[in-house]
Amino acid sequence: MSTRYAQSEALLSRALHTIPLGSQTFSKSKTQYPHEVSPYFIERGLGSRVWDADGNEYIDFVNSLGAVTLGYRDPDVDAAVKLQMDNGVSFSLPHKLEMLVAEKLTELIPCAEMVRFGKNGSDATAGAIRLARAHTGRDHVAVCGYHGWQDWYIGSTARHLGVPLAVRELTHSFTYNRLDTLEKLFAEYPGQIAAVILEPMNVARPEPGFLEGVKRLCGQNGSVLVFDETITGFRFDLGGAQRSYGVTPDLATFGKGMANGYPISAVVGKREIMKGMEDIFFSFTFGGETLSLAAALATIKKMEEKPVIPALHSKGRKVVDGLTALIRKYELEQTLSVAGSSVWSFLVIQDTAEYSSWEIKTFYLQEMLARGILTVGSHNISFAHSDSDIETLLGAYDEVLHDIKRAITERNLAHRLRCRPLEPLFKIR
Repeated sequence: MSTRYAQSEALLSRALHTIPLGSQTFSKSKTQYPHEVSPYFIERGLGSRVWDADGNEYIDFVNSLGAVTLGYRDPDVDAAVKLQMDNGVSFSLPHKLEMLVAEKLTELIPCAEMVRFGKNGSDATAGAIRLARAHTGRDHVAVCGYHGWQDWYIGSTARHLGVPLAVRELTHSFTYNRLDTLEKLFAEYPGQIAAVILEPMNVARPEPGFLEGVKRLCGQNGSVLVFDETITGFRFDLGGAQRSYGVTPDLATFGKGMANGYPISAVVGKREIMKGMEDIFFSFTFGGETLSLAAALATIKKMEEKPVIPALHSKGRKVVDGLTALIRKYELEQTLSVAGSSVWSFLVIQDTAEYSSWEIKTFYLQEMLARGILTVGSHNISFAHSDSDIETLLGAYDEVLHDIKRAITERNLAHRLRCRPLEPLFKIR
């Protein structure tokens, strides 16, 4: 048992008796963090920092998988939630906050003429696909990117255990920035594709004409175009990536950063399609839960009044540029690279002749966590991150990349590990 993480490991051992993987979320579980060199439970957060069950302090660059955009315990969001709590959380009829947040989304998002709320991204993407199928009378779906845990999508991945073959056969993947792969699907399933759903920005930026080409193909083939903006929404732009890139889909889904960590998501889109929500069944007892709606309204208001989005881009650009320079400094370009965008970037690790990417990632996590940086390789920037936080991150990278270079060169990485390496996992992008 680790001395630094003794309480976390004890809690994990206890949790495993009642919770599969010891966590409600796969990406927060022990599959992502190597045993004996990682924390497993967080006790509290404030601003850009969190404290684990053992009292260790971290600058958090995971930020609840990108759900926290302003920082932990943002005073404006907390004040709005506390005020609403005094009036109640869930009611027997709708609360006006449902309308107010919906109106705000239609004001900001190009494709949004009507809105329905869910609690997480999977709710929203599943709702959008059901809506598209009802609208077109078709069954097949073309996908690109990660779109949640529900059968219609996850059945097309390696994690399809428990998903009926009949469902799996209705979803087909195409390649980002490869319009020809989508054209091939339309040729293979003529008149059968209800929707094309993709993350408008994935691990790379869209090449000129790609998003426009996807929209054109959908129009030509009578398919509904859905942008999954669970990641890009309220990070890239207040109107989502669709506003940044000037391509307006038929439907879009949002979640994560729109309420600074409170559970809410949304399906938005053209009125003629969204009216179908009156006929399909997309309904939640907690869809109109008011604390999350109050948090969303306060978060969006702060993003309108403060330079939140520009700050995310500026701080994130410092991370991307600084890390890229360090990779060059240590001549690790064949092993390490930076992908994503300024507001949502991550370190990409490749196999070497001697070591797998999982062994290198394990060593990377071991050393970054020891230096008080909470990461899984991602840099999810929040408004609370200071210039000093960015400097500390890059300082840690300077030391860790130096050690990675030495370990690879001297062929002693396995000796430097204080734990078993992580094992290969389902890759979502």
